[in-house]
Amino acid sequence: MTSVVRTREPSADAGSPRVRAVPPATVGRLPVYLRALGVLAGQGVVTTSSRGLALLAGVGPAQVRKDLSHLGSHGTKGVGYDVAHLSRQITVVLGLTSQRRVVILGVGHLGHALANYSGFAGRDFAVVGLVDADPAVVGTTVAGLRVDPAQRLEEVVATTGATIAVIATPPEVAQEVCDRAVAAGVSGVLCFAPRALRVPPGVDLRAVDLGSELQILAFHHRRKELGG
Repeated sequence: MTSVVRTREPSADAGSPRVRAVPPATVGRLPVYLRALGVLAGQGVVTTSSRGLALLAGVGPAQVRKDLSHLGSHGTKGVGYDVAHLSRQITVVLGLTSQRRVVILGVGHLGHALANYSGFAGRDFAVVGLVDADPAVVGTTVAGLRVDPAQRLEEVVATTGATIAVIATPPEVAQEVCDRAVAAGVSGVLCFAPRALRVPPGVDLRAVDLGSELQILAFHHRRKELGG
């Protein structure tokens, strides 16, 4: 059975919000639409058609209409979608109405780059803590934050109020670090370590395996070479 993400939106009766089911695949495309809407807003565009949004998002117009229908947004015939309104709607559905606090666990080359990633601030995320086990890294300052030792992981999560942990550790310690972060109170984990992690029910896990993504690209490149 395909799982869905349930979001709440105001109903006509202000006292009881309606629950709307949004398929995970649609949720995965919403940040792309939000970014495209940001581009349109920056260009002074007030309304956009599904075709115009699809062009920027890299999907088909029918997919855009289907995805947005899950949000209850169908646009206006002959006019299209109001860019500002749709942006607000997607922002609410994605839960970006308040700032999310992030702690980065593992401050090697990748963790260092993530700490300095400017996109966090533009998307209502704030890196509030850095943790590493390397004595040579502990105590240094990265992106204006002092790197704390691994033994203080739980304390860092508690004192910063972080709800999201970004794991950029070596794969052999990733599960242990994940378990500790979850036990300390984070409810979302973004893992860059090349291994599968397990999290308890109620904790959201996203994995970014750069090696696997490159292998998939290599597969498609090889097919093209073979004329497939």
